[in-house]
Amino acid sequence: MSAIPKTRRIVIEANPAALGTSSSAPVRRARDYAGPFWAIRGDLVRRDYLLIAIGSFILFVGSWWGISLSGIVPKLFLPTPLDVIDRLIRWYDSGNLVIDTQISVFRVTSGFVLSAIMAIPLGLYMGTYKPVQAFFEPLVEFARYLPAVAFVPLILLWVGIGEGAKITVIWIGTFFQMVLMITENVRHVPTAQIEAAQTMGATRSEIISKVILKSALPDILDTLRITLGWAWTYLVVAEMVAANSGLGYAILQAQRFLQTGEIFGGILVIGTLGLLMDQLFRFIHRSAFPWLHKR
Repeated sequence: MSAIPKTRRIVIEANPAALGTSSSAPVRRARDYAGPFWAIRGDLVRRDYLLIAIGSFILFVGSWWGISLSGIVPKLFLPTPLDVIDRLIRWYDSGNLVIDTQISVFRVTSGFVLSAIMAIPLGLYMGTYKPVQAFFEPLVEFARYLPAVAFVPLILLWVGIGEGAKITVIWIGTFFQMVLMITENVRHVPTAQIEAAQTMGATRSEIISKVILKSALPDILDTLRITLGWAWTYLVVAEMVAANSGLGYAILQAQRFLQTGEIFGGILVIGTLGLLMDQLFRFIHRSAFPWLHKR
């Protein structure tokens, strides 16, 4: 083995038949030579992944702490992590943090669910039937470039200043993108599956519900997970609309009084909530489609 060039040795170990060995002999993958961390599209054990992820957070917080303590940036503009935690504790003790969080979660969830209920069937039919796509796609493509904040005056006139206005802003920010992404998910369903169902005598409704939808469902769930992040980014915009509660409202109020500790605290709470909901979607995806996550 030592006389065989390295490139050749990789081929042999990846394919024992090249040396005439038994098929039951241990197979070593060629990518093992590249190292466990830097193999192209390689895998990481769960422990290593968690260590790297935790390390990135420690590096971020450490850099933030070091810059804020160095005096390069005044504390008025960049408070230390301890200042932010202290502000969060006071916010929690006042009872407003829990209430603001509950209200914001309700608004984001409502706008997101409303978008999903409308976008999934529309995207399903746009991806299945070209006439439906030709009718809706130009309008949706046009609407997705319109900034949601520009609709605020119209939303106040059409919907009023209640919860419906906040939910509508989040809906506008997520619906049009979601429709187009789901359309692409549906169009990626292999034509061979559809032709096989037609050969077996399946009706159009059966092909749509039992072939196309089920085949596209893993990608649709990923699309929902991605667009949920957009729903959270529109929260502050939504809570500009005649709001008197919510995390976005608290951030805007803190801005007026230069309370940067509360601004950072609100941002961290929103980020944490978004991360938790993202991980919930990942768990659902792994539970519903375990064969896609096998190593």
